[in-house]
Amino acid sequence: QVQLVQSGGGLVQAGGSLRLSCAASGSIFSINAMGWYRQAPGKQRELVAAITRGGSTNYAYSVKGRFTISRVNAKNTVYLQMNNLKPEDTAVYYCHTNSNEYVYWGQGTQVTVSS
Repeated sequence: QVQLVQSGGGLVQAGGSLRLSCAASGSIFSINAMGWYRQAPGKQRELVAAITRGGSTNYAYSVKGRFTISRVNAKNTVYLQMNNLKPEDTAVYYCHTNSNEYVYWGQGTQVTVSS
């Protein structure tokens, strides 16, 4: 089993920045890529960004150039630096990873961007 504990998030004005953190514990040897998803009210959960163990990254088109995902393998932690936030970034953000058998989610954290 893998546990994902998130921190960060909150309320910020448009154009501001926030950083999310996600620390993994447990059977971390089994996990592959780590990433962030978000879900806005009335919408499906969507991938925001992902990063492999080797550091390869993938971003949703809507956040490219504004968000940066990073990973410190020694700390089993993944970060999401969010800059130039927009009201449409408002959502609950979830940390995500998976092993060959299971999918794991963090507890979710609210990000609210006011206009």
